[in-house]
Amino acid sequence: MGDGARALGEFGDDIVNRPGVLPGKANGWLRTWFGKIWRVRGGGLYAVGWAVTFAWLEVTTIVGQIVGSDSLVSFLTEQLLEFVLRFATDSLVNFVQAFIWPVYVIELWPPFGMIALGLAFIVFPALLKKPIERWLFGDAGADPKS
Repeated sequence: MGDGARALGEFGDDIVNRPGVLPGKANGWLRTWFGKIWRVRGGGLYAVGWAVTFAWLEVTTIVGQIVGSDSLVSFLTEQLLEFVLRFATDSLVNFVQAFIWPVYVIELWPPFGMIALGLAFIVFPALLKKPIERWLFGDAGADPKS
């Protein structure tokens, strides 16, 4: 919790004082976040699916709430507190929904979604797992905490 609060404080400071450094830091933030997801979710296709689904749900939630407001100025002045509270609730819902990401894949293209998901669980460890681990944890290619 302390690391998250500290990171949020640094993010706010960067937005106000050094907005030009944000693109360079985004890769590090993404890698740190995804590395945690990788370890917690088992370091495989399920972890990738969960992270992608959660990120997609979060982005669509934010865009939907901004588009649904009357104007950007109205959104920033009147609905910011409501947005934060609603977004926190929606984030919790998105967190839970991301756990069932395989269901979304199967629902997209029945019955081909089930076939594609089965193939992905076979192909992923052979082709993609090692490059992702190298990106997350360096040249060693393995999770240093395992």
